[in-house]
Amino acid sequence: MRRLLWLGVGLAVGALVFRAITKKAQAFTPQGIAGSVQQSAVGALESVRTFVEDVRDAMAEREEEIRTAFESNQTLDEDLHPEEGIDYR
Repeated sequence: MRRLLWLGVGLAVGALVFRAITKKAQAFTPQGIAGSVQQSAVGALESVRTFVEDVRDAMAEREEEIRTAFESNQTLDEDLHPEEGIDYR
């Protein structure tokens, strides 16, 4: 009876190991590699799209700041227009 128990445990562990190895081996087949490349390309494309959207949002925000400052005749950057009375000689 004990041998039968250990035989069952061995078969179960062997089946699990075989299944895991088969999944890993499938990743190295042409179809597995193609799927991996496709997922990577989609991820990279999505990252680029997100970056472009962020840049456009920041650009629109900065343009609004510039437009508001120009209309109210304010300085935008204190570094470019230091306070008067400072002698830099």
